[in-house]
Amino acid sequence: MKSSIGLNNILQFLLFVALQILLMDNLVLYSTGFCYIYVAFLLFLPININRLLLLFLGFLVGFTVDIFYDTMGIHAAASVLMAFLRPLLLNLLTPRDGYDISDSVNIHKMGKGWFLAYTFTLLLIHHAAVFFLERISFDDVLQTLLKIVLSVLFTGVVIIILQLLFFSPKRTSRA
Repeated sequence: MKSSIGLNNILQFLLFVALQILLMDNLVLYSTGFCYIYVAFLLFLPININRLLLLFLGFLVGFTVDIFYDTMGIHAAASVLMAFLRPLLLNLLTPRDGYDISDSVNIHKMGKGWFLAYTFTLLLIHHAAVFFLERISFDDVLQTLLKIVLSVLFTGVVIIILQLLFFSPKRTSRA
């Protein structure tokens, strides 16, 4: 397994963290739905990335957001959990023919159903961790569940829009 991170991934890291800090911090639906676009960095990483590197990148992106949000490690913990569970989910969603060594997570390559299952499952895990760690109790569980559902939908729609706008629909043709 090759575990290199390319310039494209570094630029995605910078872009998604900057978007989160500068734009998404102020974009909230009815004081309940939050968009955590920075998780798209972890979602869009290559499928064959080294697991230790993935965990480190999960910590790095979450810790970076924690620094600016002053959330004392909540985003880092949720991002590491998401990074830990990502390979397990990829194994569950493996196509019959397996993944190509060069596959990346892309709605055009993997299909809409696969992409939606992958994205919304990991978003649900991440957001549940963020909001339950933020609350640290099960008081007002309905309000917390509402925040999770609205935030997952909000973040998911934004991620789908990003995929459709900025990721190439061209499939690589093989001879």
